[in-house]
Amino acid sequence: MAGVGGAPAHGTTSAQACPIAPVLDIVFSRWTTPILWTLHAFGRQRFVVLQRNIGTITPKVLTQRLRQMERDGLVLRTYHPEVPPRVEYEISELGSSLAPLFAHLADWSADNLPRVEQARQEFDTAEETASGRGR
Repeated sequence: MAGVGGAPAHGTTSAQACPIAPVLDIVFSRWTTPILWTLHAFGRQRFVVLQRNIGTITPKVLTQRLRQMERDGLVLRTYHPEVPPRVEYEISELGSSLAPLFAHLADWSADNLPRVEQARQEFDTAEETASGRGR
């Protein structure tokens, strides 16, 4: 329910206030986006290769995120009963359906991050000037 001026009414949940909040929680958690991006870009990968391609993620965190993403249907895990056992991960059809969203975000980033940086610099300069006057 909307309140005055389209703002969320008092007592609404965050999901009601922002219907994409659950999607943001799933897709844009700290490591989910880099994992999905890497699997989309490089295809099926073993755990160690995936970790290497992502960079700074720890094995523990990668394991936790992959399990959650498998549970969410974004990643497929394939176990090969060999000696030694081999496990591969790949992006699922559901995970791949996010590719257009990521492409739009990459375009927005290329077009607008310089403007964001400029706005930050202008803000910081104004803050420094204001705090210099208040002394």
